[in-house]
Amino acid sequence: MPTVQNMPINHHDHANQVDNLYREHAGWLLGLLRRRVGCGSTAEDLTQDVFIKLLGKPNGSFFQDPQNPRAYLARIAKGLVVDRYRRLLIERAYLDYLSLIPEPSAPSAEQQHLIIESLTLIDAMLGSLKPKVRETFLLSRFDGLTYAEIAHELQISVATVRKYMLIAMQACLAVMEAQ
Repeated sequence: MPTVQNMPINHHDHANQVDNLYREHAGWLLGLLRRRVGCGSTAEDLTQDVFIKLLGKPNGSFFQDPQNPRAYLARIAKGLVVDRYRRLLIERAYLDYLSLIPEPSAPSAEQQHLIIESLTLIDAMLGSLKPKVRETFLLSRFDGLTYAEIAHELQISVATVRKYMLIAMQACLAVMEAQ
């Protein structure tokens, strides 16, 4: 017999649960994020993003521990803070690169935005890979090494290099399909 916690809920109930969490814990979460990021408007944005993320989760699957909602909200917020920080690093690196090229050659603001979005997705994809898989992919795609050279470099078999490349390419396809 399903428990109340595992029973499917309809969209209205799901939205009500998120609304209740928002009313009870948004102020606390905002304070936590202000302390972590040091900027009130960024903390406000991140607080809203946490609850938007909850609304986007499938009904009934978003809230696993009703006894500890603050820990759950803090975990989601931490992930969003990390994502935002990584995006800022990518943005800065890209803008530093752009400062080195002549202005007439620079992409438009819209193109820059799309490039930063793509770089952020690539970074997330690479971050999701196991270290050896990521290293194999980078050695192949960015350093231009052959599978035999990668196998020698990483002291693994060529078959393992093929397997790792397949895993990495599947992750790339997943990112492309998500767009």
